[in-house]
This record gives sequence, structure tokens and C-alpha cells, in this order.
Amino acid sequence: MNIYQKLLEVRKVVPYLQKESQGHQYQYVGSSQVLAAVRQKLDELGLLLVTQVKGHNVRAETVENKDKYGNLKKTTTYFTELEIEYTWINTEKPDEKIVIPFYGQGVDTAGEKGVGKALTYAEKYFLLKQFNIATDRDDPDSFQERSETYRAPEPITSEQVGLIKTKALEFAEMRGGTVDDVYKHLKIKSITQLTAKQATDMIKKLDDWIDKAKEKQGE
Repeated sequence: MNIYQKLLEVRKVVPYLQKESQGHQYQYVGSSQVLAAVRQKLDELGLLLVTQVKGHNVRAETVENKDKYGNLKKTTTYFTELEIEYTWINTEKPDEKIVIPFYGQGVDTAGEKGVGKALTYAEKYFLLKQFNIATDRDDPDSFQERSETYRAPEPITSEQVGLIKTKALEFAEMRGGTVDDVYKHLKIKSITQLTAKQATDMIKKLDDWIDKAKEKQGE
């Protein structure tokens, strides 16, 4: 058999995998489950899969939050992206090869496991898609795989910066205070460090304060 015929034989062996592993919130098909499903047939047919990392990128995102005691805590998440090249080799005819580019990603809060997670994640999904193996449902299956839905918070826009400054000044003048006093009450240390969502919340709060101040002035 040529390499294409062998790959087809592997696909025939595993048409479906049921989720067996249990994560914090989801049942999922684990990487070891996928490998176990195809490895015996790959060995039997003499198919070898070689992995090469052709490029990588690591991005760190730090988010500041306060705990219930008001202490500032920083959490850094490392987002690793890999450009991968998988090569199928027919060991009976080593010149028969199929090269397939692929992509992997991994999320880690420690920093040292991102590459390993990305490789494991990529291999699992490469095999699932290569052999058209169906699973119960293509939903997120663990923290690692929920990295697909991970997005860095959107930064504050220049328009939002302007609105906060304008409304803070307006409220300060109404109350006979300073803009710094307003920022202190809003717990804003640096406007430009706010996320877009935080800025929206601050603008809404300032609008509420201004409306209430106007009501009192009208009494």
C-alpha cells in the first residue's frame, strides 16, 4: 500500500470517540485517548509521524485585581502559539512523505509549560481532524482547550479617556472638589491602564453621580 492508502486504513479504524476524561466543568476526549485509538494501527501499517516546530510566539498578559481585603494582586497569563509541521512517513518506503502545516496554542499561568501544552493540544486536534474522528460535541474540553476562547481584555479607547476626564472634571466642579478626589473615589490610579469594560463602568458611575448631584442642586 502507498502512504495514502495506509492513512485511509487508519481512518477506517476509528470513526468515533466518546468523551471519557473529566475536567473541572467538562467531559472531554483526552490526548492520550486519541493516541491510543490510532497508535496500534499506525504501528501495524508502518506509519511514522514526525513533528517539527517551525516558529513560536509567546505573549504575556498581566491583569491586576483586588482581593476581598483590598490587596492588589497581579496574575500573568502566558499565551504560546506554535507553527508546526507534521510529516507522515511510510517506513516501508521512506521517500513517501506527506508534509502538513499546523498550528498549536497553549495557555499557562506558570510560564514554563506553554510549549508542552501547545504541542499536546495540536497533536490531539491534528489527529482528530486528519482522520475525521468525530467526538460527542466540539466544545471546550479543559482549561487548556478553553484557551481558544481566551482573549486579552480590550484596552481603553481615546474616546473613553476623554469622557472620563470631562465627566470627572464636571463632577468635581459641582462638588467643589478636585479631579484627583474623583479619581480617588473611583479607585483610578491610571486612566490609560483601564480596560474598555472598566472604562464603560466608570463612565456610567460618573453619569449617575452627576445626575444625583444635579437633583440635589435643584432641590
